Amino acid sequence: MTKENLIEKIKAMAAAPSCCPELTAAVQKYFDALGTDKEKVAAQNLIAEIEEDISDVDSLVAFAHSDRAKEIFGEGQKNFAAHADELKASGAKYCDCGACAPGVEILQNKEILLG
Repeated sequence: MTKENLIEKIKAMAAAPSCCPELTAAVQKYFDALGTDKEKVAAQNLIAEIEEDISDVDSLVAFAHSDRAKEIFGEGQKNFAAHADELKASGAKYCDCGACAPGVEILQNKEILLG
């Protein structure tokens, strides 16, 4: 994977409705630092935030079956919970939402951002 590919993954992650404000802020700081002497530190901070925010599949399942998920998704919570259960049954380790899926790929290739 190239740095350009990772930058596209970062953009996709930040654009996802499931991306939290803290991660969005870390992405912006990284993009602000690109090409400067602050880029490596911003990349380290971005990676740390991704590591903190990615949901493992067990946490996803617990959330999907929670009262909070019912509040957020209403009737859609049942489908969301079923999807989370299927994801776990398939052997997945992480959430596959629009923020977590590219986040996992970014972490798998973080040395490119840190290099």
